[in-house]
Amino acid sequence: METYESILLVKNEVFVFKIPPRTTNRGYRAADWNLAEPTWTGRMRIVSVGDACTLKLEDRNNGELFAKCPIDQYPGLAIESVSDSSRYFVVRIQDENGRAAFIGLGFGDRSDSFDLNVALQDHFKRIKVCEEIAKEKNEPKQELDLKFKEGETIKINMKITKKDGSEGINKQAKPRPISTGSGGLLPPPPGSSGTKTIPAPPSQTSSPSHQPTNSNNWGEFTSANNNSQSGGNSNPNWVQF
Repeated sequence: METYESILLVKNEVFVFKIPPRTTNRGYRAADWNLAEPTWTGRMRIVSVGDACTLKLEDRNNGELFAKCPIDQYPGLAIESVSDSSRYFVVRIQDENGRAAFIGLGFGDRSDSFDLNVALQDHFKRIKVCEEIAKEKNEPKQELDLKFKEGETIKINMKITKKDGSEGINKQAKPRPISTGSGGLLPPPPGSSGTKTIPAPPSQTSSPSHQPTNSNNWGEFTSANNNSQSGGNSNPNWVQF
């Protein structure tokens, strides 16, 4: 598989310093360097080929290589921060024969040193994620047994929603209460004033075209009519409407 060189970061102006040997374990200090007189000034590029990452110091005019620093991890021995400034680092450079030396590297702006940190952290974070993905592919995954065990049951509570939005839960219909008392009486028919009207009995004198009416069929109604006409009431059981 063919690989390509990817450029992670470019800074057109960096400064290289000659640093004294470290005599204690307190770390490097930029104040011990001759910051007013850098040994070299040029361009810095951080490139990656696959997982390999390299910091290159090049001439900014013709691109000639001045020194390079293979970076196997960050933070690490390849690039170390100084204890008294965020703009300066100690870089371990190597030649083609594998010989190594330590030089001081500085930036004119703190944002440039911040970009260096971010570029290296992102690179090694990406490598770590790729390794974890590859590891998951190679390791067999444990299959989940979702089958029901013998005698095992489940209970499902389902609510069916009707088209009108109400839930279809079976409910026994409650009987409507039956009204009792005067509140439940029907109103009188239209046109009634509340007084019962009884039709008058037919006249005893019939016309020639009708059959004579038997007055016995009307019983007390005829008697009541006669008494009302005469102005008296001879039947004590009759009630006047």
